[in-house]
Amino acid sequence: MAERVRDRVEQVRRRMAEAARRAGRDPDEVELVAVTKTVSVPLIREAVDAGAILLGENRVQEASEKIALLSSLPVTWHLIGHLQTNKSRSAAEMFDLIHSLDSLRLAAALDRQGASLRKQVRVLVEVNLEGEPSKSGIIETDLLPLLQACRQFTHLAVEGLMAIPPFRRNPQEVRPFFRKLRWLRDQAAKACPDYPLRHLSMGMSHDYEIAIEEGATLVRVGTAIFEERPVI
Repeated sequence: MAERVRDRVEQVRRRMAEAARRAGRDPDEVELVAVTKTVSVPLIREAVDAGAILLGENRVQEASEKIALLSSLPVTWHLIGHLQTNKSRSAAEMFDLIHSLDSLRLAAALDRQGASLRKQVRVLVEVNLEGEPSKSGIIETDLLPLLQACRQFTHLAVEGLMAIPPFRRNPQEVRPFFRKLRWLRDQAAKACPDYPLRHLSMGMSHDYEIAIEEGATLVRVGTAIFEERPVI
């Protein structure tokens, strides 16, 4: 199993680099977020041993247990799932980057926690590109108003955008959504030049190569690395 996880990590990294080069990009511009949702601690250790040291979790509670068990490893944790306001304190403490800012209320809560912790809470704004009711994230017309409102917060660092596009069996059909998120980021960067909106978190196991070709800086890959996804 260890060898298979290592092989998968290496394969994903190889394909990431190839996708970046096809787009005329430096492969070092793109980071792999290994999604460890429901993955056992031993398998996570194997992925870390293979070089996957940026880990993504969907839920604060599950992440808390894993962070404690893996505290000796040189890893960085990202929260990639929906965040409830009442868990903002734990999230601000545990995660280096929160991908799922989706309201002014949550922004204010994270800013308060950042002030209390004396740290900058790094976030990405999640955009619901199709307005799907089953997904979190703001609609695109609310993006600039939210960014403008976040200027009042001194302990919140908005660093880019995140999206989970509609699933398509053919990854090429997702390309327009990735292009749309990049366009939204570029427009937001022009309107809010004081924000360093350098990150685009987009692309998962079935479409991360397309996402990289369209400008992703963070790709969230779970199944392509862990495959079986056993429950702890």
